[in-house]
Amino acid sequence: MTSLKEQIQADLTASIRAKNSLTSGTLRMVLSAITNEEVSGKEARVLNDQDLITVLNREAKKRKEAATAFDDAKRPELADKERAELEIIQAYLPAALSDDELAQIIASAVAQAAADGASGQSAMGAVMKLVSPQVAGRADGSMVAAAVKAALA
Repeated sequence: MTSLKEQIQADLTASIRAKNSLTSGTLRMVLSAITNEEVSGKEARVLNDQDLITVLNREAKKRKEAATAFDDAKRPELADKERAELEIIQAYLPAALSDDELAQIIASAVAQAAADGASGQSAMGAVMKLVSPQVAGRADGSMVAAAVKAALA
């Protein structure tokens, strides 16, 4: 099984050969972000696939925010480019959770936290601790927090 980074590098090579400048430029930026993450800190390290998904999510979020900013600035051509880059990045991310799947994960975490003695809004931290690993990379953190808060209310 190839790692996510190897897959991105192979796809970069293919896009360069196909002379697809948008894809190759986007994948170069992604690989640059991965390399920056690997060498940040006191020691260089090799990222596992979960860490790579975190980096990809960060890059995707940047593209979403940039597209919104370009739309607000009435620059649709630049916003479209950011959205195209976002689509390329999202191809490497795991499928997003549906609302029903997220609700089920939260409901089981709330039940488990209640069994451990936590209840009400004070259980927010305990529930988030249970939910976060299950939804990492598959749901937006602020959306998850809002859903947990609503479930505890």
